[in-house]
Amino acid sequence: MQILTKYEKNPIIQPKDMPFSCETVYNAGAAKMDEQYVLLLRCGRSDGRSVWGLALSDNGFDFEIHPEPVFSRATEGIFKEAENKGVEDPRVTKIDDTYYIFYSCYSTRGFQIGLAKTKDFLDIQRVALTTAVDYRNCVLFPEKINDMYVRFERPNLTYLGRPGIFISYSPDLIHWGNQQLIMTADSCDIWQDYKIGPGAPPIKTPRGWLNIYHATTATMSGQIYRLGVAVHDLEDPRKVIGRSRRFILAPEAIHERVGYVSNVVFTCGAIPEPDGTIKIYYGGADTVMCVATGEINALIDLAMEDGPDKTVR
Repeated sequence: MQILTKYEKNPIIQPKDMPFSCETVYNAGAAKMDEQYVLLLRCGRSDGRSVWGLALSDNGFDFEIHPEPVFSRATEGIFKEAENKGVEDPRVTKIDDTYYIFYSCYSTRGFQIGLAKTKDFLDIQRVALTTAVDYRNCVLFPEKINDMYVRFERPNLTYLGRPGIFISYSPDLIHWGNQQLIMTADSCDIWQDYKIGPGAPPIKTPRGWLNIYHATTATMSGQIYRLGVAVHDLEDPRKVIGRSRRFILAPEAIHERVGYVSNVVFTCGAIPEPDGTIKIYYGGADTVMCVATGEINALIDLAMEDGPDKTVR
């Protein structure tokens, strides 16, 4: 059964489409702004560092790209050292009239999670470094739960502990705590037996929080990245009430299997539509941007078929 449909004109954005020089364009944060679709693009430049580009669309498929990068590594202050190797993988969440962006600060000391905010995606302001080293990614919920901000996060625990998705809470978006492991890589499912991490920011539905995450398995030629789906309790998102044993998206096309990093589909953003459909924006082979569409209820049904997650014990 096909859950998602890949857009027939993928990839929707390639390095050759960019108005400024870059070698790769992928892993975009996604949002809606004044009925326009917004992609905050991770653009890899020839020195290996990433900057962000901005792309806008009226239909979610055909994008116009801003002529210059809108966000680059810091050159002063506390962010200078944390971002000396670039800014990566923006994930966008709108709360009230502000778009908050969790992103990976890459430096010679590892990865930290930075928080930025904007109202128009042209003036992007840094807020804080919200983790110590070594954290790879975080996604912010679009509303408070029990008067606290909530996020899913992934520390780099591959060699130190059980790799998985954690949840944590904050009173102010800056100071985070009460961390708890809620999902782990599952040795029963080969496609997600090596590591997992947050993908798109959680989407609220009447049936629970929709969590589209990335997962990998290790092979002799490297890791294969696919996307999975889970559903979390609305009032207590620590509870995973459904998690599919099957992946929802995998690298198949040549632009997903061959590139800067082969065999990768990876999402940092998805947009739910009023008609119950969803657009999932994803990077192909860490080189190009693509999009897939599907029904939100079909994704939830798939997760709920296999019942509550039993991997965290």
